[in-house]
Amino acid sequence: MVATVRTVAYLGLEARAVEVQCQVAGGLPRFNVVGLADKAVGESRERVQAALASMGLALPPKRITVNLSPADLPKEGSHYDLPIALALLAAMGVTDAEQLDDYVVVGELALDGRIAPSPGVLLAALHANTLEKGLVCPSAQGPEARWASGAAVVAAPDLRALLAHLKGDRLLAPPPPGEVAAPAAGPDLARVKGQEVAKRALEIAAAGGHNLLLIGPPGAGKSLMASCLPAILPDLTPQEALEVSMIQSVAGLLEGGRISRARPFRAPHHSASMAALTGGGLKVKPGEVSLAHRGVLFLDELPEFQRAVLDSLRQPLETGKVDVARANAHVSYPANVQLVAAMNPCRCGHLGDPALACSRAPKCAADYQGRVSGPLLDRIDLHVEVDPVSAADLALPPPAEGSAEVAARVARARRVQAGRVEDAGVACNADLDGDALHRFATPDAAGGKLLMQAAEAMRLSARGYTRMLRVARTIADLAGAAEIGRIHVAEALSYRRVAPRG
Repeated sequence: MVATVRTVAYLGLEARAVEVQCQVAGGLPRFNVVGLADKAVGESRERVQAALASMGLALPPKRITVNLSPADLPKEGSHYDLPIALALLAAMGVTDAEQLDDYVVVGELALDGRIAPSPGVLLAALHANTLEKGLVCPSAQGPEARWASGAAVVAAPDLRALLAHLKGDRLLAPPPPGEVAAPAAGPDLARVKGQEVAKRALEIAAAGGHNLLLIGPPGAGKSLMASCLPAILPDLTPQEALEVSMIQSVAGLLEGGRISRARPFRAPHHSASMAALTGGGLKVKPGEVSLAHRGVLFLDELPEFQRAVLDSLRQPLETGKVDVARANAHVSYPANVQLVAAMNPCRCGHLGDPALACSRAPKCAADYQGRVSGPLLDRIDLHVEVDPVSAADLALPPPAEGSAEVAARVARARRVQAGRVEDAGVACNADLDGDALHRFATPDAAGGKLLMQAAEAMRLSARGYTRMLRVARTIADLAGAAEIGRIHVAEALSYRRVAPRG
């Protein structure tokens, strides 16, 4: 007899259908798992055998073969433990094989029979929903699975309780739905004294989803302003929150089934590797740029990152996704992020201060800033020089305007964009392209003339030209203007530095 249980294999944010086929046949006692399984899946033999032994069940002295079909699809992770155990129990006649056909099963087994959490349950639940099947998962991840509306969820604490539920002896209660987590309280813009130009650029970046680079000496407040950005960004839409939660589920970061409407804010250290930033590794996982999807990726001390690591961001910033190619898999993760970067003007950080600048200026600044490639800088819409903060600035009273007031203006601008670009399939001005860019971001005659003159004088690339149009459109939206005028183009150009070509 061959018993079959449905489960999934994760390929990026896609859950691929996998059949766990188990046969118990005559022959020398042996337990084999075949079907392109990795080491964690191969080790499931020991976990399954120990879990059954904890229930007083011994494996029959026969040849046990478990096949994970399709055999050419790589299988990774410990979530195959539970489907393998159920397929084996069905082949042994302990449970009903036909009843198991109504479920997709995921979960890791402990040696004492407990069902432990495993990454990706939300993706498995969405897959089960499309198949009109139920989902069997660990009890700790039942609230997470409930976010996939329509899928009947059986969340079991251990293998013994699951078998009792399947037999109808003691039914498990449906898991409670997951909660919407309250946004974490971050710093308020009212803490930032002075820096009016930088705060204005931060507001424009938030309103249009633009990339931002802050350049200034140490202690000028660059990191503080970047950490204030989440408080002025609008909440995620339900669809965006689901996208973000799917990535967190695959990465194993969705704790207690709680999802958040707050936009992600990721700030990796400058020692991060390419795999940590863009994804990959021995077992392909999403990187920081994907974990920041629909949110903010903050790179502090930008030139201190390895140049190859920084250049790996060029494709995600342009396309909104990252492709990880491996010998046995080609995986894509969404990576529609808003990049905010901060850097000192030179290694010592005091280029503009004659009393503190090093003797190697300006070569020190050229060498330091040259660590960031021109093509990457060309993908950053707003370049802002942040002035040092004096003691007199710190003695001033707090600004009258904080994050709440700025967030209200940003929300109004985003609502204008949503009504205008809905048909174009983009979320904000930073995503405008092609015909939508021509329709909504063409300046008036005076603005167009200024932009053409600046493009020649500043040697703007085609990418830089279109990004200036997008920024000008956002500035006009904040001003409540239907058409982009010369004043909006002029302000957009004031935030642009000439980037080296490459």
